[in-house]
Amino acid sequence: MGIAAFLRSRRAALDPGAVGLPPAPNPRRVPGLRREEVAQLAGISVDYYIRIEQGRAQGISGSVLDAVARALRLNDDERAYLRNMAAPPGTQPGTAPVVRPEIQRLLDAMGEAVPAFVVGPGLDYLAWNPLGARLAFDVAALPPERRNAALLVFLHPGSRALHPDWDRVAAETAAALRSEAGRHPCHPRVKGVVAELLAESAEFRALWEDQEVRETMSGRKLIRHPEAGDLDVAYETFRLATDDTQTLCTYTADPGSPTETALRRLAAAEA
Repeated sequence: MGIAAFLRSRRAALDPGAVGLPPAPNPRRVPGLRREEVAQLAGISVDYYIRIEQGRAQGISGSVLDAVARALRLNDDERAYLRNMAAPPGTQPGTAPVVRPEIQRLLDAMGEAVPAFVVGPGLDYLAWNPLGARLAFDVAALPPERRNAALLVFLHPGSRALHPDWDRVAAETAAALRSEAGRHPCHPRVKGVVAELLAESAEFRALWEDQEVRETMSGRKLIRHPEAGDLDVAYETFRLATDDTQTLCTYTADPGSPTETALRRLAAAEA
């Protein structure tokens, strides 16, 4: 989860000509930008950039990180990841958050037609309403250590059947987990989830090596539910203001759609 692999991958992804650099006099042995070129574009010394990339630089200023981000053409998620990875050790939380009772009441109030849950560090499911629990994998019935979105996507035997577009879901999940690793690089749960997936899933290893950082905060998802059938839902995610390690996730159906009917039937059966 180190900063070195991330910066190397972003350098390799850039075309020197696309960032305004003249053609190199000698053929490049590897694709992308050289360290010297990143330093030039960022306006810092080559030695300093090398120390940043190797994780040896201490107290890197925000302006320098912004300059490196601009040089590497990082998007907003990648910029946040870089800042978090460069943060001093010991500044990250180390314990699992507790969901406030008010948030649980909110989840319960949405339970008639809106599956909803709260996700914490490492993509752990922390709280849910009954409909949210039944939407995927019956989360409430799982052992606490397995209630994790990434572990379920990559390691649960029913994952590919549940997600008809599994490849897209897997890529988004890996990118979201890398974003989590950037926000909480010292959190033991984040590190544990990443380590287990690297050891157990070849698909995750391949996606992790891509170094993609992305949080998909809204979109649509297809779910092939074993009881409710095919569901086409829109999802929205909201970072909780009182604890930014927690995210509220909701799923809704288009009014009058077969998915809306199916969700209401599933909620009635759960009740």
